[in-house]
Formats: sequence, C-alpha cells, structure tokens
Amino acid sequence: MGKPVAHKLLETHLVDGQMEPGAEIALRMDQALLQDATGTLVMLTLEALELERAATEVAVQYVDHNLLQEDSRNPEDHLFLESAARRFGLWFSPPGNGVSHPLHMARFGVPGKSLIGSDSHTPASGALGMLAFGAGGVDVAMAIAGEPYTITMPEIWGVHLTGSLPEGVSAKDIILEMLRRHGVSGGLKRIIEYTGPGLDNLTAMDRHVIANMGTELGATTTVFPSDETVKAFMVAHGREDEWVELLPDEEPDYDLEEEIDLSGLEPLIAKPSSPENVVPVRELASEPIYQAYIGSSANPGYRDFAVAARIVAGERIPPGVSLDINPTSRVVLSELSRNGHLVNLLAAGARLHQAGCNGCIGMGQAPATGRISLRTVPRNFPGRSGTVEDAVYLCSPETAAASALAGRITDPRTLGARAARTGIEDGLMAEPGMFAAPPPPEDAAQVELVKGSNIASLPSFSALPDELELPVLLVAPDDISTDEIMPAGAEVLPFRSNIPRIARFVFRDVDPDYPERADAVFHEGGHAVVGGENYGQGSSREHAALAPRSLGLRAVIARSFARIHRQNLINYGVLPLTLPDGQEAPSEGQILRFAGLRNAVTDGTTVRASIKDGPDIELTLEATRRERDMLLKGGVINRYRDQRAA
Repeated sequence: MGKPVAHKLLETHLVDGQMEPGAEIALRMDQALLQDATGTLVMLTLEALELERAATEVAVQYVDHNLLQEDSRNPEDHLFLESAARRFGLWFSPPGNGVSHPLHMARFGVPGKSLIGSDSHTPASGALGMLAFGAGGVDVAMAIAGEPYTITMPEIWGVHLTGSLPEGVSAKDIILEMLRRHGVSGGLKRIIEYTGPGLDNLTAMDRHVIANMGTELGATTTVFPSDETVKAFMVAHGREDEWVELLPDEEPDYDLEEEIDLSGLEPLIAKPSSPENVVPVRELASEPIYQAYIGSSANPGYRDFAVAARIVAGERIPPGVSLDINPTSRVVLSELSRNGHLVNLLAAGARLHQAGCNGCIGMGQAPATGRISLRTVPRNFPGRSGTVEDAVYLCSPETAAASALAGRITDPRTLGARAARTGIEDGLMAEPGMFAAPPPPEDAAQVELVKGSNIASLPSFSALPDELELPVLLVAPDDISTDEIMPAGAEVLPFRSNIPRIARFVFRDVDPDYPERADAVFHEGGHAVVGGENYGQGSSREHAALAPRSLGLRAVIARSFARIHRQNLINYGVLPLTLPDGQEAPSEGQILRFAGLRNAVTDGTTVRASIKDGPDIELTLEATRRERDMLLKGGVINRYRDQRAA
C-alpha cells in the first residue's frame, strides 16, 4: 500500500518519535502564524523567554480580530504587536489587511511546509498541501523559539470525493455534510485527508473552506494534495516558483476511509447552537430571518462574495433584514469593486464592514436577541455572536444571500442559475506590499517593545505541590466550548493582554459568580472544575486555560478533552484528569483531597482523590513524559527556563 499525503508530510517533519497512532511525535515547524487576540500572549511569552530572533523560516503577526477602536486599548495592543514583530523578527500584517488564514495561504503558504498558528483554524492552509496545526500561544512561542511541536500521532482518515457539486451547492455544504455525519468530535485524534476525482471541481479556496472547518470536527488537521489546482492558485499570486507537487501514492493506506458523492449533496444548514446540528435547508424553508452575514475565515474567497452579489443583483433586500458583508481582505474588496459586484451588493441594501474577523467572534454585527442570523462563519456556539440569547445558523454564501433576498430561509436551488458558481473565477487574496517585512537582526535587537497601560506581563505559577485540597466550583456540560469558558466579543477581548482583568469574565455566560468564588478559595490551594465530554472544544484561545489558572484552577476533571485546550491546560500546569466510564462525577461544592500527587503525576496513570463526606475516586492522567514534567514544574515556561539554566 502507498503513502497518503499526510503521512509524507509527517515523515518529512519528524524530529522524534514513532509514527504509530497513539505515540508521541515531535515535528519541526517551518512557519508560524499569530493573530492579535492570541498574539499578545505569544509575544509576552517570547519576551519571557528572552528570545533574540525567530527560528522559523517564516513567522507572521496578523491583526484581524480586535479591530474596533472604542478606546485606546486595541490600538495600543496593535502598537505593541508591531514593535514585537520587529523585535523578534516576524512579518506584520496591520489592521485592515484582512483575515489571517486566507492571507497567509496566498502570500506565505508553501506546499510541503509545516505551519503552527495561535488560532484553531490554522489548518485552513492544509488546502495547499501544508501540514498546519492550530495550537495555544505558548506552543506557538516555543516553535518560534526553535522547539519542535509535539502531538500524539493521529490516525489518517481518507475522504474520497467523487462527482461535482450541483447548482446552489458549495464547498460549505461538503463540510456541513461531514459534520452532519460525524459531529463535533468525529475527527478527534485524526488527520482528515481529501482525495479523489471530486477534487478536480474544487478550487483552492473551496478547499480552504473545508480545511478551515475540519477544526469543527475536532480534527488534528486537514490535508489536501498539492496538484494543478494549487499550482494555479500560486501562479495567480505570482508565486509559481514555490509550488511543488505533493500527491498520495497509488492505493494509499488510510487508517479509515469514507466516500462523499458531491453530485448527491444539497444545501445544508447548522441550527443553533452547534456546528453539528445540521439539517437540509429545505426543512427550514420559510423561517423568517433577521440577518444574513457573509464573510469570515470559513468562507473568505472572492467567489463567496461574487456569487452572493449575483444573487441579489438588481433586487432589494426587504425591510427588517440586514445583509452584512465582511470582506476577508482589502484585495478581495478591491476585486469586488473592480468587477461591479460591490456595487450590486450595496445597491441591494447590503451593509459593508471592514476587512477582518468582525462579527464571527462577536466583534460587531451582533444580532437581535432570539432573531435568526444566517452566517457563513465556522461556529455558532451560544453567545459567540455577541448576543447572549442568539439564534445563529451556519450556511453557505448561496443560502445566506438567497435567504436575505427572500427575508426567510430559502433553498438557493430555487433561484436556478443565479445561485450557480460557474462563470465566477477565484480572485486574488493578497499582494506582497500589504505586509511589513522584519528588519535585519542588528536593527531588530535595538527595538523597544511598546507597552500601553493595558498590557501586563504574564503571571508566574508555582510548581505542583504534593498535596491539594480543591473544592469543585463548577460542573460544566458536555461539549462546552472555549467561547463559553472565556468569552470573546468587543467587551472582553480588549483585555487579552491583561490577564488579571480578563479573568473577571471567565465562565461569564455559564456561572457569572465563578471569579468571585474562585477568589474566595484562591489562597487555600485553589479549586477544581468538572466537565463532560469534549471539554474545551472550539477556539485555541489559551485565555480559557490561563485566566482560570490565574484564579487558582489546579485541576479539570472531565470525560474527555478537546486536543488544543487539553494542551493549553498542561502548558499552564493545570491537571487534565479523565473520569473513567462508570465513575460518578464529583458534584459542585464537594471537596477533593489529593495526596502523594507528585509521585502519581511522575509515574502513574491513576490519580486518587478522596472526597470529604463521600467515596474516594480514581482519575486517569493520560500524559507523556514531557507533559508530566511540565505539570510538575508548573507549566511549559518554567520547564523551558529550567532546561536553559541547565
């Protein structure tokens, strides 16, 4: 049997370990991607590490999340990031350039290279045949410092595509079909690789849509081959000399396989409040809508906007409906203007916003309470839109535009050729002059970091004690997301570089009293949180681990953990303890007593806890030797400092 593309990528980047599912492997990272909601912590970590110069081939700091400048906090963070990019040798993409993932793919993406990003949708670059991982900011900082990125070797899941998409059906419907079949945890511990003749009918940006939302399946990453379609994308961006062909061998050996006939797909939509809650659009037809939102990293391509413009051309959006256009780059906006599509959108009554993430993370364009908002974004977790009681549905640009025109949920196939993507070519995403290149090392060494009053140094954490007495302050449901642990939005994210301040928002929409109760027991050893399945799904936002840790969180007990959040907990010295099947979960208010903890973490898989006025419980710690060392030392930064001192 031959090798899949994913196997070839892993093999060429392997630094240590055996490529057997379940084994720990260390991988060389060629590139790094930072966005501003998480990049400030990356830069503060680089400062704490006393880094001289980025060791990766390419590292880029994007400003795309926190664009609202209601006061001085966001612009001061932008100045800090710009100065830190110059100091540590990173490229810099300023506010207004657009969303990191499509920009990176167009300007810096190279088939066969590896990429680590402080954003969970970094796997979007897998559309080019890259090995791209979303990770916590500390892991990204360590990679920039030259350390390999360590993961558990995943299974490789081959998805064979046949046929071609019918009119009114798009790449978004392919990934929604995957979510309909497998749910938000179906990709856990797996790399998804798309193959087959159906790829011939998907552009590079179509593939971006699918690779981007592989994160919603819980996948480690998503991979496509680098073929003639990828070559055409790179030629269009003047980078044909960097293209390399990367194809699977004949009869590749996948750990598991699946097939999707694109010809049999129909428009799909994910109902509130999970990407896995997928049904055919036709089942919801005629439901009135309040908003249709087109843009975000999940549907960033020129065609995604152009097809919407063709649908509404010469028509008018009815009163009471907001059609929000969020262009993903200034170049896409220019292309839409040059070709008349922007005029058609505006004439139809669309609202135009600046290039960036915006409403996808609740940074503006929040919908009215309880009113249906159709969005081409990747996630519809509760409250992520900025409205606590929202009703966000995920769909394709075709469905969003057709529904905006009708004022109700509409199957775009009813519009016939108006909703067809044929005849619209992919446009440019980025141009070289958009980015500030890093200065030479001798100049970079002289750069002073620009720190505004809202930027605080990272807190320091102590090593793991041998005994802990932890009250359970909160019991969370299954599939709780990092958005619910650490909210995003215009009120919260401006404090992303001020951990004491942003910590006051932890679990705000689940238990608003959590920070105060954590304060009350902080000096008594801290506290624990109990969760269900897939604890910490969604965004790579490490604030969801760091901020609770700063409030005294020492252990999370759950049935299972989302990959990135589990690693973020370990990075900050928080024990991720798994509750075995059949073992009853502790209740809120119970007190857990741990003794002999350091020996258990050093050598064991079982961690025992006694419960005051209750039975003892046995918890599982699944961790590698490296992760155990981090837990014992109180986090990855402490471990790195100890190694450097030695």
